[in-house]
Amino acid sequence: MSNPFVGNWAYRSFLNDPDISKAANDLLFGEGTLAIVEQSAIELSGTIGGPGWSLDLRGSFGYGLPMQVRFQGKGVVGGEEWMYDYIGWLVPVWPTAPTCWKCRRSSDRWCARSRIRGDGGSTNPGGVMASFYAVRAG
Repeated sequence: MSNPFVGNWAYRSFLNDPDISKAANDLLFGEGTLAIVEQSAIELSGTIGGPGWSLDLRGSFGYGLPMQVRFQGKGVVGGEEWMYDYIGWLVPVWPTAPTCWKCRRSSDRWCARSRIRGDGGSTNPGGVMASFYAVRAG
């Protein structure tokens, strides 16, 4: 069985904010490309990034229903160390839909900024939570 997480993915994440009055565009946290390769029977590596940023990925995946992926992204962007933790599940395949995967539920905190960036402050605190999805990009 080939690893369904391996490949290139279009990625978008949105802040987990319960304020329904906020416009969806105001919740966009990140977007870019995930490039995932298989390192071993259970290990993954790759990159995640977009214009002006890139993180190296290390992680694993697990078989089950649904299959699970978990990785950590690390890198230096604009002189600051970035570190994020991700966990996601493969969405069941629909006959007429593209392959995709996503985080489970926003309340379960599946995409998290692992450490404070720079001096912290209100825009760079550790523990920022977001939900993401990824769609196969070829």
